Amino acid sequence: MKIKQLYIIFLIIVFTRCKQKQDSIEYQPIGYFSSEYTVETGAPRQGILKPEAKGIIILDTIYTKGLYKLVDFEYIWVITHFHKAKGWENSVKPPESDHVFGLFATRSPRRPNPIGLSLIKIDTIINNKIFVSGIDLFDGTPILDIKPFLPTVDYVVSEKNMMSELFLGHHDKDFITDSLVKEFILGEKNGKN
Repeated sequence: MKIKQLYIIFLIIVFTRCKQKQDSIEYQPIGYFSSEYTVETGAPRQGILKPEAKGIIILDTIYTKGLYKLVDFEYIWVITHFHKAKGWENSVKPPESDHVFGLFATRSPRRPNPIGLSLIKIDTIINNKIFVSGIDLFDGTPILDIKPFLPTVDYVVSEKNMMSELFLGHHDKDFITDSLVKEFILGEKNGKN
């Protein structure tokens, strides 16, 4: 009888561990971002606000052939991991906004899964390096994926979204500097974690 109970407990433990492993999601960077922007210098809030801001996406060389024909596009979506973001909160008061929003109604980098999405302009591609402009990423940001921007499916004119964006007050300032980095990326409140 005791052996049967131990066997059942063993099966429950194995099943639970297998279930947990199946539920996990793991990504590995395909490359890294290179720019002059760091936590110390700050970065543009959205790349489109600083079209002259330059950077380089440096992919691992095994992905070089995957860049074939990407140069035929002018803009790309770059999916990143916000490696400097610390923690998250359900409520966010965006920089320069007078209003509090739920996290998922903002573009805060501090998220349960700190994944970023940037629309970036391709300047040129040389081997495994994509030279880009209109950037909003810190130096060393891990790149998870790149996809071409397709205007017929990636662009929607929405009066409701435009009104919500105005209410958000999201673009009053176009550059995140030291104090904003501390609060909105590192999660520090008045110099504390």
